[in-house]
Formats: sequence, structure tokens, C-alpha cells
Amino acid sequence: MAMSYSDLAITAMLIAVMSDLFIVRTQLLTKAIFWTSYSIILPMQLITNWWLTSRFIVIYNPNTIIGTRVAGAPIEDLLFGFSLVLTTMSMWVYVGKRFNRK
Repeated sequence: MAMSYSDLAITAMLIAVMSDLFIVRTQLLTKAIFWTSYSIILPMQLITNWWLTSRFIVIYNPNTIIGTRVAGAPIEDLLFGFSLVLTTMSMWVYVGKRFNRK
């Protein structure tokens, strides 16, 4: 059984959240600095999504998405973007802490 884009986006978000909170334990989701950083990144993601979808550079199959759109792109793009940002920042903090111990 193939996963839809919605399934993949939700799974990616859940993995990113669980990883941040319980695996690498950076717990960025509980810190204001993460939300401040994300609030800077989010508008750029929305502009990029709008540009790509309004020019039909990226086209989505309506059978694989929920249907809710933000700035022309499916909500799933925001979930993936959130997952990518959280995972990258969590790994950055985790690796930084490990290397600074020595």
C-alpha cells in the first residue's frame, strides 16, 4: 500500500517531534528561540510555495493531498517544512553539544 503525500507529511512531522523531544532530547519545541526562528523561516516558505505553485512549476495530485491550501500549496508542505526545520535545528544543537564537551 502506497502512502499519500498527506501520510508522508504527517509521519515526517511526528518523527521530527518525537526525535526532538525523546531521542536527541534537545527539546527545541519547548524553547522560544525555536519558535522565533521558525517565525522567520515560515514566511519565506510560504512565498516560495506560492511562487512554485502559482507558476505550475509544482503540481499536486488532488488524490494524494488533504486539499487545504496555504499560499497556493497544500498544508502538507507546511508540515514537511516544519519537520525539516525542526530536524535540522535539533541535529545542529545535538551535534554542537557533543563536540563542545571535548
